[in-house]
Amino acid sequence: MGLFRKNFGLLAFAAALGLAPLALPNDYYINVLILCCFNALIVMGLNLLMGYAGQVSLGHAAFFGLAAYTTAISTATLGLPIPVGMLAGVAVSAAVAWLLAVPTLKLHGNYLAMATLGFGIIVSIVFNEAVGLTGGPSGFVGIPRLKIAGFTFTSDKAYYFLSAAVLWVATLVSRRVIGSRTGRALRAIHVSESAAQAMGIDIARHKRFVFVLSAVYAGVAGTLYAHHLTFVAPSSFGFHFSVQLLTMVVLGGMASIWGAVAGAFFLTSLPEFLRMFEEVDILIYGGLLIACMMFMPSGLAGGAQAIARKLKAGVRRG
Repeated sequence: MGLFRKNFGLLAFAAALGLAPLALPNDYYINVLILCCFNALIVMGLNLLMGYAGQVSLGHAAFFGLAAYTTAISTATLGLPIPVGMLAGVAVSAAVAWLLAVPTLKLHGNYLAMATLGFGIIVSIVFNEAVGLTGGPSGFVGIPRLKIAGFTFTSDKAYYFLSAAVLWVATLVSRRVIGSRTGRALRAIHVSESAAQAMGIDIARHKRFVFVLSAVYAGVAGTLYAHHLTFVAPSSFGFHFSVQLLTMVVLGGMASIWGAVAGAFFLTSLPEFLRMFEEVDILIYGGLLIACMMFMPSGLAGGAQAIARKLKAGVRRG
C-alpha cells in the first residue's frame, strides 16, 4: 500500500497519457499532444537545471536543434540507421553541453544567462549559414520516419504513445535524481553554494552533471521531433523558443516535476484553443499569463497544491 501511494503520481500520469487520445476528435490534436510531450521533456530537464540547481539557461533551444539536425544529417545525408542517428544526436547535445559547462558554469545569475544566450545565438547562426549542411533558412528536408526493430511509426497515434512513453520514463528518472544524494546536493547548491561547498559538495561536478542531463533531455526531444516532422528549420530552435521554454518552467512551477509537465502542456496547447478568437488571441494569451502569475505566483503546480490544501482543510472542518 505504501509503495502504491509513493508511486500514485506516476501511475496517474501514465493513465492520463494513455487515455488522452481518446478524448480528442481528430489526428490534428494528437499532433498537438505530441508537441506537448516534446516540450515537456525539454522543460523537465530545464527545471532540473533552474528549479533545483538554480542555474539559468537561455540557450536550451540550441541543444534541441543540435540533436534534431545531427540525426537528420546522419540518417538522410549519411544514410546511417535511424537509431544510430538518434544516439548521435543525443551524444552531440551532451558533448556540447559538457564543453559549454566547463567555462560558463563558473558564472552566476545574469552572467550565466547571457553566456547561454550567446551560445544559442551562435548555434542559430550556424544553422542558418551552413546551407550545404543544414539547408540554411529553408530548412532540412527528407528526414526518414522513425523506424525501430522493423516497425515504422507512420500513424500519429503510434508516435504519440512512443513520445508519451519517453516522457513518462524521463519523469521517473527525474524523480529518482531528485530523491537521490545528487538531488539533495543540487538543492543545497541552489540555496547557497558557499554552504554547499563547506559541506563537502563538489559544486562544479554537480553543476556539470545537471547541465548535461538537461541537454540530454532536450536532445532526446530533438531527435523525436526531427523524425516526427521529417523536416527541421532554424526558426524552430531560436531565441524565441528558448524564452518559451523558460516561461513554461516559471509558469508551471520552479522545482516541480509536475509543474514542468503542466507548464509545457498548458502553453503548448493554449494557442490552439485561442484560434477561435482570431485577432485578439495574442491579447488573451498575454492576459492569461499575467493572471496566472498574479494569482498563482508559485506556478500551476504550486497553485494546485494550495487549492488541494484548502479543500482538504475544508473537508476536515466539515
